[in-house]
Amino acid sequence: MVAEVLRCLRPASGDVAIDCTLGGGGHAEAILERLLPGGRLIGLDADPLELPRTEARLRAAGFSSEVFIARHGNFACLPELLAAEGLAVANVIVADLGVSSMQVDDPARGFSYQPGPLDMRMNPSQGEPASQLLERLGEEALASLLTDNADEPHAALIANLIKHTPLETTHALERVVRIGLNKALPHLAKADVKMSVRRTFQAIRVAVNDEFAALDALLRSLPHCLAPGGRMAMLTFHSGEDRRVKKAFQAGARAGVLSGIATAVIRSTKDETFANRRAAAAKLRWAVRAT
Repeated sequence: MVAEVLRCLRPASGDVAIDCTLGGGGHAEAILERLLPGGRLIGLDADPLELPRTEARLRAAGFSSEVFIARHGNFACLPELLAAEGLAVANVIVADLGVSSMQVDDPARGFSYQPGPLDMRMNPSQGEPASQLLERLGEEALASLLTDNADEPHAALIANLIKHTPLETTHALERVVRIGLNKALPHLAKADVKMSVRRTFQAIRVAVNDEFAALDALLRSLPHCLAPGGRMAMLTFHSGEDRRVKKAFQAGARAGVLSGIATAVIRSTKDETFANRRAAAAKLRWAVRAT
C-alpha cells in the first residue's frame, strides 16, 4: 500500500520523516524520493538482523547518510530516539505494524508455519522465545492471552491442546492446533480452522514481543512528535492493532490535538491483494496534527 501511504502522508521537499518500522525499506524509499532536496528520513527498526541489510540496499539506491539514517530501536521510545537525532518533531511519521515479510520468509526466525524453532522474537537477543513462553504460562493464562491478543473464539480449547504437548518448532505448533481443532470440532469449516491457527501464531508473537504495550506507548507520543500540520499513517493487520489506533486517533481529535483523522480504514487495491495475499489484511488509517 505504498501509493495509499503516500497519499495520506503527502511528503514534500525539505520534510523530516520518521519510518517507525523500516523493515525492507519500501515505504522509506518512496518517501525519500519525495523529500529531496533538503529533507531527510530516519528509519527505525527493532530487528538487528534485517536493519543493516535494508540500510545497505537504500545506500545502494543512492540515499546517503545526509538524507537517510537507520537506527536500531523500538518505536515505543520515539521521543527519545528523536531527541538523540537533535529533533523535537517530524513532519511525517509512518508505522507499518506487525511482522515483516523478511521475518516471515525466514524459517529460522520462527514466525511462519515452515519448520523452524519456535522463537518469534523480532530482536533475537532480547526476551524469551515463544517456546519458553508457552512452557511457562499456565493453561488459563494462555487462554487469556489468545483471547486478549487475537480475539480467538476457541482460546480455551487451543490452550488445552498446546499445554498437553511439548512444542519446540513452529511446524509442531501448527499441527497441534490444526489437528486438535479438527478432532474436537469436526464440523468447523477448514477456513475457520486455518484462521484459528493464524490467530494463535499472532497472539503468541504479540506476547513474545510485547507489541501492544509498544504500540500504546507510540500512540501516546505520536501527536507530540509531529510538527503542527504534520501527518501520520499507520498500517495495521489485525483487530487488536486497529482498535488501538482508531481509539487513539478519535481521542486525539476530541481533545483538539488532531485536526483530522481517517473516518474509515483504507484497504489495498484488488490488484495488490491478488499479487500479495498478505496485503489483504492491511488496514490504513491517517491523522493530522492540529496547527
